[in-house]
Amino acid sequence: MKTIDELVTEGVFGKRVFVRADLNVPLDGDTITDDGRIRAAVPTIEKLAGAGARVVVASHLGRPKGAPDPQFSLAPVARRLGELLGTQVAFAADTVGDSAKATVGGLADGEVTLLENLRFNAGETSKDDGERGAFADQLAALADAYVGDGFGAVHRKHASVYDLPARLPHAAGYLIATEVGVLKKLTEDVKRPYAVVLGGAKVSDKLGVIDHLLGKADRLLIGGGMAYTFLAAQGHEVGKSLLQEDQIPAVKGYMERAEQLGVEFVLPIDVVAAADFPDLKTKAPANPTVVAADAIPADLEGLDIGPESRKLYAAKLADAATVFWNGPMGVFEHPDFAEGTKAVAQGLLDSPAFTVVGGGDSAAAVRQLGFDENAFGHISTGGGASLEYLEGKTLPGLAALED
Repeated sequence: MKTIDELVTEGVFGKRVFVRADLNVPLDGDTITDDGRIRAAVPTIEKLAGAGARVVVASHLGRPKGAPDPQFSLAPVARRLGELLGTQVAFAADTVGDSAKATVGGLADGEVTLLENLRFNAGETSKDDGERGAFADQLAALADAYVGDGFGAVHRKHASVYDLPARLPHAAGYLIATEVGVLKKLTEDVKRPYAVVLGGAKVSDKLGVIDHLLGKADRLLIGGGMAYTFLAAQGHEVGKSLLQEDQIPAVKGYMERAEQLGVEFVLPIDVVAAADFPDLKTKAPANPTVVAADAIPADLEGLDIGPESRKLYAAKLADAATVFWNGPMGVFEHPDFAEGTKAVAQGLLDSPAFTVVGGGDSAAAVRQLGFDENAFGHISTGGGASLEYLEGKTLPGLAALED
């Protein structure tokens, strides 16, 4: 895999370099509520612009249905990117149309433009190779070289991620190189004890990574909505808590395998529960109560791990040498149910381990709860991509960057 430094050494001055970034940030109207992914893209863009390249940045945002949709416009991202770069970023109002051609054509050496949302064109996400390839051809006409740096999208077989690199000289950006280097520390020559913390809503989203990590991790700490399927698999009442009954047989099988392999499975011993799911807009008090994890009343819903579970999880992280965390421990967006996620984040900080926060909601929680991002070993920009890598899957966007 060629690096961006190698590409720059070969010469990019005056050339149009297409940078596939991941600028899929959360928006509240036109307001960016978390600019972490934009900041992560800056080093690669600065390197290219500093070397005199004419930088064409592209990304997706949200899930528009293959046509322009104002609520998913990247215009606010262009403004924020310009602020972070300290220079104006020209914004093209389309992806491969007249605006894109004119904006890219008007770039001077060292200048940067951002194209409109790639997913406004149906060819970006099409499952038809021909349609996807045709869109990649149009994108390729805008550039002389390609840099893949959108780690959060490398698990997608999309035109700008998978097909476009085959049409241009290509290299990996700094973000992708960093992310892959970190993930190798979680899969090759891992320092032990190796603890993995998994949370989030659905256990079905994490079965693949659990299956793959059973032979690699020393401890699996389970929280979030997915924990209740594990508790139910042990025969416990979970009340109104999130439950995937169809996954109980698989969960039982994984717990049995873990016992055979000597992998420690850590589940909550108490939970914070309430009669109803909290209002995340008003943050109105939800009247939480702490109950034993093996005896959740039928009229209550578990929404966070409890105080004793927090102590237990912190203890399981204290002597770890490597920790990977993906998924919150509860409904961290509401103050009544944020303490479990906060405790896990603090547990990572207190541990001497090499700590990796696996993107998505976990990264958002770290920022929302006020932690110093730089205090963690690494905060990934791609939750889904990280999980698929840890599952041992081939990621299309990484395969496309191989020479």
